[in-house]
Amino acid sequence: SQAKPSRDGIANLGANPANSSPLTPLGFLERAATIFGDCPSVIYHDTVFTWSQTYRRCLRLASALVSLGISRGDIVSHMFPLSSILHMPRVCASFNTINTRLDARTVSVLLLHAGSKLVLVDQGSLPLIRDALRLLPPGHPAPRVIPVEDPHDESPAETLTYETLLETGDPEFAWVRPLSEWDPMVLNYTSGTTSAPKGVVHCHRGVFLIVLAWLVELAVPPRPTYLWTLPMFHANGWGFPWGMALVGGTNVCITRVTAATVYAAIARHRVTHLCCAPVVLNMLANAPEVARQPLPGKVRVLTAGAPPPAAVLQRTEAIGFEVSHGYGLTETAGPVISCTWKREWDELPETERACLKSRQGVRTLSIAEVDVVDAETGRGVPRDGSTMGEVVLRGGSVMLGYLNDDAAIRDGWFYTGDVGVMHPDGYLEIRDRSKDVIISAGENVSSVEVESVLYGHPAVDEAAVVARARSTVVFRADLPGKIQKYVLRNLAVEMGPTHRGSSSKM
Repeated sequence: SQAKPSRDGIANLGANPANSSPLTPLGFLERAATIFGDCPSVIYHDTVFTWSQTYRRCLRLASALVSLGISRGDIVSHMFPLSSILHMPRVCASFNTINTRLDARTVSVLLLHAGSKLVLVDQGSLPLIRDALRLLPPGHPAPRVIPVEDPHDESPAETLTYETLLETGDPEFAWVRPLSEWDPMVLNYTSGTTSAPKGVVHCHRGVFLIVLAWLVELAVPPRPTYLWTLPMFHANGWGFPWGMALVGGTNVCITRVTAATVYAAIARHRVTHLCCAPVVLNMLANAPEVARQPLPGKVRVLTAGAPPPAAVLQRTEAIGFEVSHGYGLTETAGPVISCTWKREWDELPETERACLKSRQGVRTLSIAEVDVVDAETGRGVPRDGSTMGEVVLRGGSVMLGYLNDDAAIRDGWFYTGDVGVMHPDGYLEIRDRSKDVIISAGENVSSVEVESVLYGHPAVDEAAVVARARSTVVFRADLPGKIQKYVLRNLAVEMGPTHRGSSSKM
């Protein structure tokens, strides 16, 4: 008779060359070219590429970059506002997206810190890049600049542009695969809102996991139509460039994010999905009728980047958008917490549903654990929905670390710097950044909570609450007294007594 395998034999089995291929999202594009080759991959105005064309263009780019001396371990920076999957790295150089809204001095600091060897830049950002290069220290090698042409821009072409570079590349190039799934893949910089920008490095494995997590969380079907309102410098578009490749989606790109352009693109291309910050949701909810167009069908929206006010979620869903809410950071490659909806919540009143949806939620498959802890002891706080602590995370989408900087890892956890509460049902709710909590008369006041109340008024387009001694709130002249009274009605009792003074003081 055949011998049964021993327990020791099973325990000795493990990784081998056949089952340990590195996890990487780069293979998604090759798969898309095979399955969805004739389907549109990118639409920008009247320019359309198929997945087969996109794949060949990426191979040409990789080949051309090698001819320019770019190799494994180098950093290639990218600076233009259009979110496009045409520029995915395939030579195992690390890909660095730079915020197009930064000034020349900050861009110069980032290029110096990253050690970029090459910069892909659109014509509109070219003067900014040139100013940044002039600010580099004397004798420091400047990265090579390759302008990316806009077919709808009549600016004069440079000597070597992106398209002319592609013409030199090989469409049959054998793209370079990572040696390990832990190899660095992308370098992003934090916004620097509470400190100097930090260089966040993510590996192939982490990006792979976050891509799968949101395709599952949003139940994204094959061949969706995705509208880019989210910049690539926001944690690589939260992984959706690679996600759209995996499911053969169509990426619709627009030049400017306004209510009119978003509604027009949704109607024209029958958009099914988009990602955006809550401020964009508010823009869509408050858009004048002349800018709106009827939605052609269900449009699923993932919003993250800041806690979305319940009032904004309520107004947006009343239009017909189906909003999902996530939470994450640059250090987690995008949202890793999702306010996963429970069917029993459908029976609740509209205002209660909006409040529940404004919570950050529970972990996605890319994160192993999430907790709220006392910042001093490191112990978890009670799950009562009111005791605040610092949000900590650990799991596959947490960064490899900061480039040339100290890591924020303590006791096996990534400390986010965000203050939140954990509800009895295990759902996380962010209350503030730890450095933004306002201390008034010994009480902790959440700036996010005050902002949420402000957003509840339909006259408010954007709100930001900061602490400042003896600060004065300045109101728009064309709204005398309305916002002041609205805020005081909603928060005066909760936040305690205010000092007497002029009507413009809170």
